[in-house]
Amino acid sequence: MAKPPQISIIIPVLNEKPRLSSLLPYLRKYGSEDFEIILADGGSQDQSLALARDHKVRWLPCSRRGRGPQLNEGAQVAQGRILFFLYADCLPPADYGSRILNTLEQGFLSGSFRLRFDWNHWFLRLNAWFTRFPSPWIRFGDQGFFTTRAHWEKLGGFRADMQVMEDQELFGRYMKKGKHRIVPAYMTTSARRYRANGPLYLQFIFLKIWWRYHRGASQERLLETYRHAINDPRRS
Repeated sequence: MAKPPQISIIIPVLNEKPRLSSLLPYLRKYGSEDFEIILADGGSQDQSLALARDHKVRWLPCSRRGRGPQLNEGAQVAQGRILFFLYADCLPPADYGSRILNTLEQGFLSGSFRLRFDWNHWFLRLNAWFTRFPSPWIRFGDQGFFTTRAHWEKLGGFRADMQVMEDQELFGRYMKKGKHRIVPAYMTTSARRYRANGPLYLQFIFLKIWWRYHRGASQERLLETYRHAINDPRRS
């Protein structure tokens, strides 16, 4: 019987071929042979599937589109004892595998990374600086999230009824219930939306969505704000 993978890396994708072209070789280069990579697809129309085949990673067509549902479906089929949820436009530190394993071996039940952007803009440097602090209010999916399968099954995954702020809801739940570590290493995330919208304008919209979420706004209202106010490069 084949030995199960140590870590299952679950990536939600929707037309992410340009990002996957650099991410998949990077994960293979700096990861381990027994790390499993799952691409949870929301209906891509580009060449992402062909790329997955080239790199011999698992392709999972999902029944529902959206980061939360796609990540949940990826977790359901994952075989690793550790689940690492990663966005396609993010690069973890080169020693991400040992960082994750060491964190969980120290008794932490979940973890994430500090953040930096691939654009050396003063506002984004300031924005990212705050991610060193252990507050659930500033934890989002682009900082990565990892946990043990046992803890995932105990606390549950992303809420199926959420399409916006589902990552912050999950971080808040896990940080409240268990020991969560902010790993002192950097996840490098794409600034593509900041470039497309302007850093200050986009942060204002994100703050508006964040404020409305914590004030109890409906998912429909939050999603409408996102779609109408933000230019997402993937939709261009």
